[in-house]
Amino acid sequence: MSTLRPFHLAIPVDNVEKARVFYRDILQLEEGRSSNHWVDFNFFGHQLVIHYKEKNAVEEHHNKVDGKAVPVPHFGVVLEWNDFHAFAKAITPHITFIIEPYIRFEGLVGEQATMFFYDPCGNALEFKAFKDDSQLFAK
Repeated sequence: MSTLRPFHLAIPVDNVEKARVFYRDILQLEEGRSSNHWVDFNFFGHQLVIHYKEKNAVEEHHNKVDGKAVPVPHFGVVLEWNDFHAFAKAITPHITFIIEPYIRFEGLVGEQATMFFYDPCGNALEFKAFKDDSQLFAK
Protein backbone atom coordinates (compact mmCIF):
# COMPACT_ATOMS: atom_id res chain seq x y z
CA MET A 1 0.00 0.00 0.00
CA SER A 2 1.23 3.51 -0.75
CA THR A 3 1.88 6.18 1.85
CA LEU A 4 -1.33 7.59 3.29
CA ARG A 5 -2.14 10.93 1.69
CA PRO A 6 -4.39 13.69 3.05
CA PHE A 7 -8.01 13.49 1.97
CA HIS A 8 -10.04 16.42 0.66
CA LEU A 9 -13.61 16.81 1.89
CA ALA A 10 -15.98 19.62 0.89
CA ILE A 11 -19.14 20.05 2.95
CA PRO A 12 -22.14 22.38 2.58
CA VAL A 13 -22.82 25.15 5.10
CA ASP A 14 -25.70 27.61 5.04
CA ASN A 15 -23.77 30.24 7.01
CA VAL A 16 -20.08 30.53 6.13
CA GLU A 17 -19.23 32.87 9.02
CA LYS A 18 -20.91 30.75 11.73
CA ALA A 19 -19.21 27.63 10.34
CA ARG A 20 -15.86 29.46 10.07
CA VAL A 21 -16.02 30.47 13.75
CA PHE A 22 -16.96 26.91 14.76
CA TYR A 23 -14.14 25.17 12.87
CA ARG A 24 -11.51 27.84 13.57
CA ASP A 25 -12.32 28.90 17.13
CA ILE A 26 -14.12 25.92 18.71
CA LEU A 27 -12.34 23.01 17.00
CA GLN A 28 -9.10 25.06 16.76
CA LEU A 29 -8.44 24.23 13.09
CA GLU A 30 -5.96 26.33 11.14
CA GLU A 31 -7.68 28.36 8.43
CA GLY A 32 -6.23 28.34 4.92
CA ARG A 33 -7.41 29.97 1.71
CA SER A 34 -10.91 31.44 1.57
CA SER A 35 -13.42 33.54 -0.30
CA ASN A 36 -16.86 34.79 0.68
CA HIS A 37 -18.30 31.42 -0.53
CA TRP A 38 -15.82 28.90 0.93
CA VAL A 39 -13.04 28.40 3.51
CA ASP A 40 -10.23 25.79 3.66
CA PHE A 41 -9.21 24.29 7.00
CA ASN A 42 -6.39 22.00 8.09
CA PHE A 43 -8.51 19.16 9.50
CA PHE A 44 -5.86 17.20 11.40
CA GLY A 45 -3.62 17.13 8.32
CA HIS A 46 -6.49 16.78 5.84
CA GLN A 47 -8.16 19.45 3.71
CA LEU A 48 -11.69 20.32 4.83
CA VAL A 49 -13.52 22.95 2.81
CA ILE A 50 -16.78 24.53 3.89
CA HIS A 51 -18.81 25.72 0.88
CA TYR A 52 -21.87 27.92 1.03
CA LYS A 53 -25.06 26.13 0.03
CA GLU A 54 -28.53 27.45 0.66
CA LYS A 55 -30.26 25.48 3.41
CA ASN A 56 -32.94 23.05 2.33
CA ALA A 57 -35.01 20.53 4.22
CA VAL A 58 -32.95 17.41 4.87
CA GLU A 59 -34.41 14.30 6.39
CA GLU A 60 -32.24 13.14 9.25
CA HIS A 61 -31.26 9.49 9.28
CA HIS A 62 -29.75 7.48 12.12
CA ASN A 63 -28.50 3.90 12.41
CA LYS A 64 -28.32 2.02 15.68
CA VAL A 65 -24.72 1.26 16.69
CA ASP A 66 -23.93 -0.04 20.15
CA GLY A 67 -27.47 0.95 21.20
CA LYS A 68 -27.01 4.59 20.15
CA ALA A 69 -28.57 6.54 17.25
CA VAL A 70 -25.62 7.37 14.98
CA PRO A 71 -26.32 10.14 12.43
CA VAL A 72 -25.77 9.25 8.77
CA PRO A 73 -23.93 10.78 7.01
CA HIS A 74 -21.11 11.91 9.29
CA PHE A 75 -17.35 12.46 9.02
CA GLY A 76 -14.37 12.91 11.30
CA VAL A 77 -10.93 11.59 12.11
CA VAL A 78 -9.36 8.85 14.20
CA LEU A 79 -7.19 10.49 16.83
CA GLU A 80 -4.61 8.93 19.11
CA TRP A 81 -6.12 7.74 22.42
CA ASN A 82 -4.71 10.55 24.60
CA ASP A 83 -5.34 13.20 21.94
CA PHE A 84 -9.00 12.14 21.74
CA HIS A 85 -9.48 12.64 25.48
CA ALA A 86 -7.68 16.01 25.48
CA PHE A 87 -9.71 17.16 22.44
CA ALA A 88 -12.99 16.02 24.04
CA LYS A 89 -12.15 17.89 27.24
CA ALA A 90 -11.26 21.08 25.31
CA ILE A 91 -14.45 21.19 23.23
CA THR A 92 -16.97 19.94 25.81
CA PRO A 93 -17.81 23.42 27.18
CA HIS A 94 -18.65 24.58 23.62
CA ILE A 95 -20.44 21.54 22.18
CA THR A 96 -23.90 20.01 22.46
CA PHE A 97 -23.20 16.34 21.84
CA ILE A 98 -25.44 14.00 19.85
CA ILE A 99 -23.52 11.18 21.56
CA GLU A 100 -21.29 12.23 24.45
CA PRO A 101 -17.74 10.85 24.60
CA TYR A 102 -17.78 7.23 25.72
CA ILE A 103 -16.09 3.86 25.12
CA ARG A 104 -17.81 1.77 22.43
CA PHE A 105 -17.41 -2.01 22.12
CA GLU A 106 -15.64 -2.06 25.48
CA GLY A 107 -13.65 -5.27 25.90
CA LEU A 108 -14.41 -6.37 22.32
CA VAL A 109 -12.60 -6.25 18.99
CA GLY A 110 -12.59 -2.63 17.82
CA GLU A 111 -12.85 -1.06 21.29
CA GLN A 112 -12.86 2.68 20.76
CA ALA A 113 -13.58 6.05 22.30
CA THR A 114 -16.09 8.02 20.26
CA MET A 115 -18.23 11.16 20.27
CA PHE A 116 -20.68 12.78 17.85
CA PHE A 117 -21.86 16.36 17.44
CA TYR A 118 -23.22 18.72 14.78
CA ASP A 119 -21.55 21.82 13.40
CA PRO A 120 -23.76 24.95 13.37
CA CYS A 121 -24.99 24.10 9.86
CA GLY A 122 -26.15 20.56 10.66
CA ASN A 123 -23.14 18.50 9.48
CA ALA A 124 -22.56 15.54 11.81
CA LEU A 125 -19.00 14.87 12.99
CA GLU A 126 -17.55 11.85 14.74
CA PHE A 127 -14.17 11.76 16.44
CA LYS A 128 -12.84 8.45 17.65
CA ALA A 129 -9.72 6.74 18.96
CA PHE A 130 -8.75 3.10 19.27
CA LYS A 131 -6.91 1.78 22.28
CA ASP A 132 -5.07 -0.38 19.75
CA ASP A 133 -4.76 1.29 16.32
CA SER A 134 -4.28 -2.11 14.67
CA GLN A 135 -7.98 -2.73 15.45
CA LEU A 136 -9.15 0.01 13.04
CA PHE A 137 -10.22 -2.53 10.38
CA ALA A 138 -10.39 -5.63 12.60
CA LYS A 139 -13.43 -7.90 12.16
